[in-house]
Amino acid sequence: MMGFISYLVNGISLGSVYAIIALGYTMVYGIAKMLNFAHGDVIMVGGFVVFTTMSGAGLPPLISILISMLACTALGVLIERIAYKPLREASKLAVLITAIGVSYFLQNMALLIFGSNTKSFTSVVNMEPISLADGAIIISGETIVTVLTCIVIMVALTSFIKYSKSGRAMLAVSEDSGAAQLMGVNVNATIALTFAIGSALAAIAGVLLCSSYPALTPYTGAMPGIKAFVAAVFGGIGSIPGAFIGGILLGIIEILGKAYISSQLADAIVFAVLIIVLLVKPTGLLGKQIQEKV
Repeated sequence: MMGFISYLVNGISLGSVYAIIALGYTMVYGIAKMLNFAHGDVIMVGGFVVFTTMSGAGLPPLISILISMLACTALGVLIERIAYKPLREASKLAVLITAIGVSYFLQNMALLIFGSNTKSFTSVVNMEPISLADGAIIISGETIVTVLTCIVIMVALTSFIKYSKSGRAMLAVSEDSGAAQLMGVNVNATIALTFAIGSALAAIAGVLLCSSYPALTPYTGAMPGIKAFVAAVFGGIGSIPGAFIGGILLGIIEILGKAYISSQLADAIVFAVLIIVLLVKPTGLLGKQIQEKV
């Protein structure tokens, strides 16, 4: 029983990282109707920025994280401006191919700058683990910080979209960008803001991921990015609570699959569960059916 609880805690921790990444996916898709498959590589960039500023420049973790968020925010806006903005009216296939191209570009730039060797990442969390049940359950500081950060981000993001002027503009653009523009909403600025927020969240997710699993390579963000996309679809892409729930469930399923079935089959189990969910509910757990305009 104690072993199951430990696996459950680890699953919630991993799922919280997936949820933070999935929030970026679901925001961009919900508002700009684009699948930004380069999002996972922004995570990797965020990790390398923190690694460089902490190990190379000797800056404290908090300053390094802020620099990483600023760098990833600028990168996200730049990617949107150069790669995606010219394709607003293009087919979804063209946007998808462009996103894959941006992903490979970021990975190869990281290879040229940092090389292919795995870097040992120093955790930014300075918190003692909590021991429960006479030491049978150990909850690491990274786990506590990751889960709390995920909850705070989801609440803050939900409040921002619901109550702020920019958030309401995002909702308007997600409903009908043409009508929103006629009502005076700056669609270009709103979409750029969406990419900026999503990329800042990717930086946070990269730091938390590398703190829990302290290895950093140019491919660090690839698989977590794909799994976070699965989490967003699982929960209902375009839904912020759906991204949160999908991320947590996906992390739990992955850890329990590794523990009780097979570590080699854990990824296959994750994708199999997604297929089953989509067969039963194609829009995901909290997704809404969208009526196509004729």
